[in-house]
Amino acid sequence: MAIRHYWSMAVAAVGFRLVLVLFGGDLHLASRPEVSTPLTSLRRLAEGYWLKQASMSPYSGSMYHGSPLLLSVLGPLTSKRSGGHHSHIYCSLVFVAVDFIAAILIRSTGRTLQMARNRSLKSLDLTKSVDNSVNVSAGDTASLIYLWNPWTIITCVGSCTSPIENLMVVIMLHGACSGLVPLAAFGYVMATHLSLYPAILILPVALLLGNGPDTPPAKVFLQRGSSANKIVMSDNGKSTSQKGFGQFSRKPILHFILWVFIWSCYVLLLNSIILNKVGGLQEMFEKTYGFILTVKDLSPNIGVLWYFFAEVFDFFRSFFLIVFNMNIIFMVLPLAIRLKHRPCFLAFVYTAIVAMLKSYPSAGDSALYIGLLGLFANELAEMQFTFFLFFGYIGVSLLSPVMHNLWIWRGTGNANFYFATGLAYTCLQTVLVVETVSSMIKHDRKLRLLIKA
Repeated sequence: MAIRHYWSMAVAAVGFRLVLVLFGGDLHLASRPEVSTPLTSLRRLAEGYWLKQASMSPYSGSMYHGSPLLLSVLGPLTSKRSGGHHSHIYCSLVFVAVDFIAAILIRSTGRTLQMARNRSLKSLDLTKSVDNSVNVSAGDTASLIYLWNPWTIITCVGSCTSPIENLMVVIMLHGACSGLVPLAAFGYVMATHLSLYPAILILPVALLLGNGPDTPPAKVFLQRGSSANKIVMSDNGKSTSQKGFGQFSRKPILHFILWVFIWSCYVLLLNSIILNKVGGLQEMFEKTYGFILTVKDLSPNIGVLWYFFAEVFDFFRSFFLIVFNMNIIFMVLPLAIRLKHRPCFLAFVYTAIVAMLKSYPSAGDSALYIGLLGLFANELAEMQFTFFLFFGYIGVSLLSPVMHNLWIWRGTGNANFYFATGLAYTCLQTVLVVETVSSMIKHDRKLRLLIKA
């Protein structure tokens, strides 16, 4: 069931952003630690661009830690020649367009997943049973959630590069779901280049390309005997033999690896050209990936690592750096084994875990996984604690700037006030991940029960 007036609501979301950008004045969102991080700050990018224009390495100071490609794309827009306020407007307009493109790609991805879901339910003769419970347009829902999410809006208006990182992840998922291998490889290479953490999404992308979009687990089809291989009607009306679910195809994976290598070489070549005579690739890796993994900047953010490493003894710092960085990797394989039949949902779970455990998290990371959450509106319709999570996120969003103000400006609080909101935020994300995974497993179990009935 498609959402009526989708385009009106989408255009209204874009219009709302434009009003805030053009007529909202300086909302000081760029200086908010919830919005801007040392990796995504546009002010730091402007500093790096100024250093590059002065024939110095953009990494020679301690300010810029982003991609050289962003310097070439966004750097000229931050130039003082454009005027201070006008340069902010130009960059924000770019981010508005980026947000809109990401929302459209999310909508297309949702429709692809919906078609795959309908095909698998039809092959199981469960279409009527499931449609009677819930059947909304997941693509439209996810797209509008992404466009109207307050965190997406403040990230867009607040002039940070998070929308570009989110767009690359969405491009990767869209390409993988649609079978567009070069596009998926481009999104993967760029997302990893900009932020490093999307590297763990290699497993969901490989499963998407090898198995196709999301389907119920293989056990469900085994219960139907020959249902997985029966003749079904394809989208163009011709009778075709449906590929057996669970059959893994290696050819798209090899094609993907080839394109990843090609795009990686191309990106490294461009970076070496940009940094010619003002640095090199080794310095770039040290100041970008090295900066992410070593957590050298302890300025406050909505995560928990800044507070922990500000308190920990230097003697134990290396040990805990390994622990925190490996913590993400430890979760990759078990989740992939359990959710391999739903690779797009697996990508959502990985994205949420990264937003929770990365060294410099921001509201833009949450904006991405909450938008992707809408892709599974049908499967997660019976999820528990939605009321608690919804108002918990609202509470944290309101308390975080208040506690920061009490600590930094009023002087009536301390770092523990602000850290408490970050701790509550991390707990909420943990509950969200656990609840979504358990709800998806319950949904698959429900399908098996319907078949037995």
